[in-house]
Amino acid sequence: MSEKDTSDIAAEQYGSPLTPPPGMVFDPTLAVPNDARCAEYWARYDMLENVAEHSTKVANIATFMAHHAKGVGLPVDVATVRASALLHDIAKTYCILHGGNHSQLGGAWAMELTNNPTIASGVTHHVYWPFELDLEKYFTPLAVIYADKRVNHTELVSIEERFKDLIKRYGIPLNLMDRIKATEEQALTLEKLLCDTLKVDLNACDFDSWRLV
Repeated sequence: MSEKDTSDIAAEQYGSPLTPPPGMVFDPTLAVPNDARCAEYWARYDMLENVAEHSTKVANIATFMAHHAKGVGLPVDVATVRASALLHDIAKTYCILHGGNHSQLGGAWAMELTNNPTIASGVTHHVYWPFELDLEKYFTPLAVIYADKRVNHTELVSIEERFKDLIKRYGIPLNLMDRIKATEEQALTLEKLLCDTLKVDLNACDFDSWRLV
């Protein structure tokens, strides 16, 4: 990790809604797990195979955007973005079996595992972002949110397709229509912001091969 990337992470995390507790020593060389370490964490928490595949696809999208963000001068550390995306569903299996909020529990686990508030914020807030849509201050969690909205189970889809499925599965029977629609509106607003800022049409990208289709 370069000296510049280390500074970027420190600046990004201390401007995040999740800041380190007083006295915490932040060591970015230890706090940003690579793909192999994230896979070890998946195994530790019994991540299901389809959830692991979903997480990998989400991470590929987030990584693609992080590279473009650095290209236009945003203070982004690609490894941090990718790790947050890989870990965003770390608590999925537990919550399927025992109930609970997988994003909130996952954020707590990610913080314990990585000691990194930026990674944890992407996990905690990957369903909905309650703060301003500011890519310079909050690129990591916003990238994870958007990437997650583009993968339905294990398939790349548009935001509209993703939310049609969510509404079909959860909206009417659980009376969550208003919440789901608000989340869709935020995702579409974020998509436009990302496309305009990164100067790329995200709906015309093959994220697995890192190029436009």
